[in-house]
Amino acid sequence: MIYEKLAWLGIDFIPTVITYILSFIALLIGSITDLKTREVPDWVNYGLIISGVGLNLLFSAVYSNSSFIINSIIGLLIFFGIAYIMFYAGQWGGGDSKILMGLGAMIGIDVSYISSQFLLGFFINALFIGAIYGLFWSILLVFKNKQKFWKEFNKILLQKNVVKAKKIMLLVLVLLLIFLFISKLYYVKVLILSLAFIILTTFYLWIFVKAIEKSAMHKLVEPSKLTEGDWIVNDIFVNKQYICGPKDLGIDKKQIKKLIEFYKKGKVKKILIKEGIPFVPSFFVAFVITWVFGNPLMWIA
Repeated sequence: MIYEKLAWLGIDFIPTVITYILSFIALLIGSITDLKTREVPDWVNYGLIISGVGLNLLFSAVYSNSSFIINSIIGLLIFFGIAYIMFYAGQWGGGDSKILMGLGAMIGIDVSYISSQFLLGFFINALFIGAIYGLFWSILLVFKNKQKFWKEFNKILLQKNVVKAKKIMLLVLVLLLIFLFISKLYYVKVLILSLAFIILTTFYLWIFVKAIEKSAMHKLVEPSKLTEGDWIVNDIFVNKQYICGPKDLGIDKKQIKKLIEFYKKGKVKKILIKEGIPFVPSFFVAFVITWVFGNPLMWIA
């Protein structure tokens, strides 16, 4: 049945099985290490990228079909673009971004059959599953750090800029309620209520996320325990010289080396880092769901 489905899509069975199995294994290993250490080993990420390009180059030679390597490069470039945006938007870490690029290189994207593409379906599922996964993970962190969380939550609510934003929000909500009572059109009332709900939930969701970050995701570590890509919470200066900080969007090996040297000399103390949510397991779940049920766009068609 699987073979007939693949054949109907014009996909060769053996290359597909090999690339899917290797992707499955890489995501499984990445999920385990991400949950245990909050990072994915470079040998998994770069191994997936290099073997993806290499295998598809081999398939092109064996099958005398250049589409394998072309699709691999297109997949790598498209997912590099997506990963780059998500990384610099602060949504994904370096490991999440690299493993996504590896999937692009391994499975590839054929732009001539975009609606039936596995990776398009995977990405749609990953966004949906990632949102649910992130929400449940955040709730779990709240339960594990209840006292710290509520302390930070109330502390943020009392900040001057937050108090000011709250007053503006309440004023907007009052104006919306006035329009709600004035309007006689049903769809306008629904629109006003929806807008009021979005404003209210967005405000408290932002505080919720910030409180979780400060109460459950911040951790003090020695420079020797830092790994490439760790997110530094505060700017670090030594003799008025900037070493690293949050604007770097992940510390690099040179900065870690400097911090270790300064730590030994007593010029810096432990470093406050932000531990992100391990998102690779959500990629793994999205991959399996897409493999079993296919591209969700095909369900609509």
